[in-house]
Amino acid sequence: MKRVLLKLSGEALAGDKKFGFDEETVLKIAAQVKQLSERGIEVAVVTGGGNFWRGRTSGNMDRTKADQIGMLATVMNCIYVADLFRSTGMKTRVMTPFACGSFTELFSKDAAVSALEDGEIVFCAGGTGHPYFSTDTATLLRAIEIEADVILLAKSVDGVYDDDPDDNPDAKKFSTISIDEVIAQNLKVVDMTASILARDNHMPMFVFGLNEENSILRAVEGTIDGTSVTV
Repeated sequence: MKRVLLKLSGEALAGDKKFGFDEETVLKIAAQVKQLSERGIEVAVVTGGGNFWRGRTSGNMDRTKADQIGMLATVMNCIYVADLFRSTGMKTRVMTPFACGSFTELFSKDAAVSALEDGEIVFCAGGTGHPYFSTDTATLLRAIEIEADVILLAKSVDGVYDDDPDDNPDAKKFSTISIDEVIAQNLKVVDMTASILARDNHMPMFVFGLNEENSILRAVEGTIDGTSVTV
């Protein structure tokens, strides 16, 4: 792998706290990403915002406004994680699809790719900049734009199953599955819009459990027991 996009859920950033940030968890992620960068692997990052806000469960609030708050939650996450990465010696850049004053810079493919080639870790915050699109969709969009080799989906579960393993102890885990099968079986690796983007743009994904020891490094090395989603 030469260039990867790492998707981190907002909940993962909270660790056992379930809300906000857990510095120890983020520093463990940073240590692994730093090793990847030192090996010459270019890394972009997308985070969710669920450690602060889940717009789709916000009751009767206007969906557009709820989604906008969710986008801002991902900006906060990326600014925080980027700064912790920077404290370990990495160069980082936070880019958004909308202006945030001097907090971030506007996303452009050329600027993002140039930064990646210079060894910077590029954080793609703010989703797509539009309501009704999830961070799953933003993940696929940015990965396609920067021409990533693969998307690394670091999740709370250790792969793709044919049923919810928390509810069904007999759920079957896939070592490999095609994106066509994911769509046909509605397995929700990512949401349907993102799944179709992956299929139509031939973007492979690898799903693994973030909480396993050195999981990100092992995902890149192919030594972790996750699920490869092929195209």
